[in-house]
Amino acid sequence: MNDILFLPGFMCDQHLWDDARSGLEQLGSLHFGDLTRDRTFEAMAEHVLAGAPERFSLVGFSMGGFVAREIALMAPKRVERLALLNTSARGDSPEQAARKAGLAKAAEGRGFRGLSRHSILSSLHPERQGDEGLVGKIREMADLIGKDGFVNQIGVVRRDGHDLLARITCPTLVVWSRQDALRSLEEAQELADGIPDARLEIVEECGHMLPLEAPQETVRLLADWLGQGGKP
Repeated sequence: MNDILFLPGFMCDQHLWDDARSGLEQLGSLHFGDLTRDRTFEAMAEHVLAGAPERFSLVGFSMGGFVAREIALMAPKRVERLALLNTSARGDSPEQAARKAGLAKAAEGRGFRGLSRHSILSSLHPERQGDEGLVGKIREMADLIGKDGFVNQIGVVRRDGHDLLARITCPTLVVWSRQDALRSLEEAQELADGIPDARLEIVEECGHMLPLEAPQETVRLLADWLGQGGKP
């Protein structure tokens, strides 16, 4: 039985995978990393590794993809396979870093009031932006994580990681969604080109929130990545 470790995106938790969970459970034993307690990707990676199985396949979504790359570099003998979903290796611009630092400071001062509706809608396919059930799931995850998690995650300094991609040697799948407004095809292609023998897959008619918007396609891609062809 495969041990599969899942890392969520910004202000998401293991509920990100709920709609895909029944299918994912057919692929292996599921484990979920907590990325809310630390203020660097390196510390997040160390925290996850401390509670992870000895060997595992690793799935990182969005911000979780940054942490997944750190884990693959820190513990290459423990990571059997790597899947990077809707993520990037690009660092923050000075303007982005300053804006995020300002948001962290504001949240520490006045508290966390939840994700804005605009930020949630920007993560979804245009045709899903009116799906209040889906919007509510994303909002609920963020509310459960709360201020401390928000301050930790928004304050992380994202550095360019392209120069380290060649050191990732495990079989790697990169996935991008056609209507992802937060991450570009170019960013996905940079990952696929930089990691030796990585494979890029594109999901049509889906925004950034792949596991919630296209759970069946998520399961299909991961089943194929695990060599199970969707038939465990």
